[in-house]
Amino acid sequence: MKNLLTEKQVMLISGTRKGLGKSFAEYYSKKGFTVIGCSRKPIDYKIKNYYHFCLDVSDEKKVKEMFFFIKKKFGRLDVLINNAGIGSMNHSLLTPISTVHRILNTNLVANFIMSTESAKIMKKNRFGRIVNLVSFAVPFKLEGEAIYAASKAAIISLTETLSREFADYGITVNAVSPPAIPTDLIKGVPKEKMTNLLKRQAIHRYGKPSEVCYVIDFFISKKNNMVTGEIVFMGGV
Repeated sequence: MKNLLTEKQVMLISGTRKGLGKSFAEYYSKKGFTVIGCSRKPIDYKIKNYYHFCLDVSDEKKVKEMFFFIKKKFGRLDVLINNAGIGSMNHSLLTPISTVHRILNTNLVANFIMSTESAKIMKKNRFGRIVNLVSFAVPFKLEGEAIYAASKAAIISLTETLSREFADYGITVNAVSPPAIPTDLIKGVPKEKMTNLLKRQAIHRYGKPSEVCYVIDFFISKKNNMVTGEIVFMGGV
């Protein structure tokens, strides 16, 4: 029988082409994880012990093919980081329904598919860590991001419910809300609006990907068996 405490851990991260996802892939590869990443478009970098899939995370068929690869090649999955997400800075009265479906599919439906498929592998080994990324758009009730905020609020609820459903399998489910970080997700937000957002945070500065990793490190630790269903809002909201 495999010794899950000594063998290299396997981590799956969604949305790894750029931004936080890419930073997570680089960070955890250096920490010794075997990392599987995915994104809609190909990546332009190479990382040791890294496997990449080009797919839409809301495409159940393609996602299940990726999980079949993980199960067949590694026989285990220790950590899932649900990082993939999109937004659309737009007033609700100017937001087309096609945008609503696209955001909900990428942010919420995909999160559910990835989490449940991960849990099917994790429960066989009686160990797993799922970390979801949520957003300060929820507590700040961010104007112009109604559907994005709603999708992230739904993930908070999903995190809390799945933490109870998966607990008996040795799987914890938690979420982290990164502080404002200068990534593509906020690139289109007017400078004045970002300045006001930073003022609303308790810590009035942009965050760093490494600071988010420190929170994830805590959630995914093998020693951390009693923390589940928790939401950490970084930066202070």
